[in-house]
Amino acid sequence: MTDAAARAAALLKDHRASIDRLDAILVYTLAERFKQTKAVGRLKAEHDLPPSDPAREAQQMARLDQLAKEADLDPDLAKKFLTFIISEVIRHHEKLQK
Repeated sequence: MTDAAARAAALLKDHRASIDRLDAILVYTLAERFKQTKAVGRLKAEHDLPPSDPAREAQQMARLDQLAKEADLDPDLAKKFLTFIISEVIRHHEKLQK
């Protein structure tokens, strides 16, 4: 292996270790977010509130779009991610209301 290839392999290992740490952060952050949304779902179910809140969802989409731009992240990717999360949250809230 050449020196350049060895340096590239070391850099690749470092990048992958960083990605692994970030994946762990994402998983734990997502778990914490769902703990909070489950609490919201229980509150909505107790008070017979609708499982979805289109105004709040639109507000969050706009907020996430701005955050994505500030973070230099593709806003479409951020929107897809939040759309998925919101659909899961609504599904959980509907389940709690049954």
